[in-house]
Amino acid sequence: MEILNSILISSVWAGHPVGFDLLAHKGRQFVVFYDPDRKMSVGQRNLGEGRFELVHLEGRWLEDRGRLSTDIEWDSHNSVTMTIDRDDHIHLCGNMHVDPLLYFRTSRPLDVTSFERVDYMIGENEERCTYLMFMPGPEGKLVFRYRDGMSGNGVDYYNVYDEDTRSWSRLVDVPILDGMDLMNAYARRPELGPDNRFHMVWMWRDTPNCATNHDISYATSQDLVNWSAGDGSPLPLSITVEASASIIDPVPPGGGLSNMCAALGYDSKHRPVVSYHKNDEKGFTQAYAARLKDGDWKIHKLSDWDYHWDFSGNGSIDTEIILGGVETREKGLLAVAWWHARKGSGIWKIDESTLQVVGSYPESEPELPAELSNVSSDLPGMSVRTAAGRGDVEGTYLLRCETLERNRDQPRDKIPPPSDLVLYEVKPQGLV
Repeated sequence: MEILNSILISSVWAGHPVGFDLLAHKGRQFVVFYDPDRKMSVGQRNLGEGRFELVHLEGRWLEDRGRLSTDIEWDSHNSVTMTIDRDDHIHLCGNMHVDPLLYFRTSRPLDVTSFERVDYMIGENEERCTYLMFMPGPEGKLVFRYRDGMSGNGVDYYNVYDEDTRSWSRLVDVPILDGMDLMNAYARRPELGPDNRFHMVWMWRDTPNCATNHDISYATSQDLVNWSAGDGSPLPLSITVEASASIIDPVPPGGGLSNMCAALGYDSKHRPVVSYHKNDEKGFTQAYAARLKDGDWKIHKLSDWDYHWDFSGNGSIDTEIILGGVETREKGLLAVAWWHARKGSGIWKIDESTLQVVGSYPESEPELPAELSNVSSDLPGMSVRTAAGRGDVEGTYLLRCETLERNRDQPRDKIPPPSDLVLYEVKPQGLV
C-alpha cells in the first residue's frame, strides 16, 4: 500500500476507541469525530483541497446526565455515522448508548455548516437508542435501524425516510426483532445478497453480561417488511426467540457466542453461509460455518484450537477472534479469513461441497505502511485506529488516529493527551 497524500484534520479525543465516519459524495468529502474536548465535530472539503472546514455540533442538555448530548463520555458504543439521501442532504446520528435520539440533518445539500438538530424521527420509543444504523432499503429508500432498550431487554425498530416531506415513518408498525422483555437481539445489518434478497443474522442475549449470548439465528426478506426463515416458512413480526425456524444453531448461554463475531457470506450457488464461533465439547472456542442447504442448516467445524476464550461481564470488550464471511475463490473452493489473538491469522481454503478445511490461501490483504501502523505516542497502552472511507470516490481514503484500548466503558483516572486525526489517500498494492 502506497501513501499518496495526507491531511491533518484535527486533534481528537484519545481516551478510548469509538467509531468515526468518513464519507464522500459528488466531489465532496465529509468527516465526523469527537474533538479533544469530547465534542461531536464535523468537517467538509472539496476533493483535492488540502484542509477541512470544521464545525461543532450542539445538542440538547441532558439534565439526568449533566452533559450535552453531543459530548462523549467513556463509552465505546457511542460511534458517529452519516448518510446522504436522494436529495443530497446529509443525515447524522451518534453518541447514543441507551440514550435519547441524537439526530442532525442538513438544510442545504452537501453542506455540513447547515446541520440542524431534529428533535425526533417518529416521536415514540426514542429515549433509549443504541446501535443506530443508516442503510439502503428497497427501491433505493433510506432506512434507519436502531435498538430501543438495553442489553438483555430491547427491540429493533426500522424507520424509512420520505425526501418529499422530509419526514420519517415506521417501515412496519412493530419491531422487527423483539426480546419480549426477556432478552435483546444483536443483529448484523441486513445485507442484499447475490439473490437480490436481504439476509440478516443475529443472536439473542439474556442480560448485559456478554456471556449470556445464545441461539444464533437467520431470516431473509425481499423488502425488509415480510420475513421468512431459511426453510422458506414465514416469520410473523415481531420475530422472537420462540420462532424456532429462525435458529441456525441453538447455542446455549455460556456457549461461547460473541455478538461481535458473526459473518455472512455465500457459496457459488448463492447459498448463505454464516461464520461464527462457539465452544466445542471440550470447552475450547472454535470457528464454525453453517450453510443453508435444502432448507436446513448444516454446521461444520473449521478450527482445531486448544484455547478457551473466557469472556463475560458488561461493557465493551476487546475481541480475541475475528472471522470473515465465506468467499468463492476458485471452482469448488471457498475461503474464510480468520484472526485469533493467541493463534495468529490466516485464510482457510475450504472444500465447497463439504465445508471441510483442505488447506490455506496466502494472506493477500496488504499490511499498512509503517507510517500508518506504528504507534507514535510515548504513552503506554496507545493503539492505532483506522477507518476506511465510504462513498463514490475513486481511490482509497483512510482515517487514522491513536487511542487507549477499551476499558469496559469505565472512566480512567488520567485523561491522555489528544492525538491527531489524519486523512490518508492510499493506493493498494497491485493498482497502477
